[in-house]
Amino acid sequence: MICQFRDAAVAPLWSGLNLSLERGEFLAVLGPNGVGKSTLLGTILGTRELTAGRVEVGGRVGLIPQQRMFPRDLPVRGRDLVSLAISHRGRVAKASVDTQLEAVGALGFADKQVGVLSGGQQQLIRQAQAFAKDPELVLADEPLLSLDPARQRDTVRRLHEHPAAVMCVTHSINPLLGVVDRVLYIGPEGHVVGTVGEVMRSDALSELYGTRVDVVEVGGKVVVL
Repeated sequence: MICQFRDAAVAPLWSGLNLSLERGEFLAVLGPNGVGKSTLLGTILGTRELTAGRVEVGGRVGLIPQQRMFPRDLPVRGRDLVSLAISHRGRVAKASVDTQLEAVGALGFADKQVGVLSGGQQQLIRQAQAFAKDPELVLADEPLLSLDPARQRDTVRRLHEHPAAVMCVTHSINPLLGVVDRVLYIGPEGHVVGTVGEVMRSDALSELYGTRVDVVEVGGKVVVL
């Protein structure tokens, strides 16, 4: 067990959450804005307190945070941020930093100040930071934002192939359909955990929203109406 919630709550967002995440498991966290998806990650990181229950974390955590652009005049290079992520384990060799940057496709712009990089490039630097911690649990908060389709596919593959457990907050299940093991869907009227087939159904989501919600499949993609 890498992470476990027991009767956890952050009032008034969500409550009664019982969830365990095992090594190598990929969990997608879905739901509309304002229901506490990012807050869920914060309770694991210790930046947000539970109002009831408990959460236990049994390994190193790497974070790909929700996108916020670095200040344009920040005098720090991309490789400096990755080096800092590794440095907690001792002296950092340039080759170690380069390995992490190359793995996410960020080596070519790593010596530029992060503030002048595009949104997508900054996202890749954040990926390198997260993986540089040799995590056993990866928390990813909308990691596909600002990435082109090819980079999105690479990111999903990278998350899937990493041996860590992954908890990925996203607004769309479609890019993850081929890799996700379970879904936690948080709605205005509660939450549900299960496989994609168990959760992404009209009856299940209608109950979470307290109103009629239709889930249809169009061209191999799940669409919530």
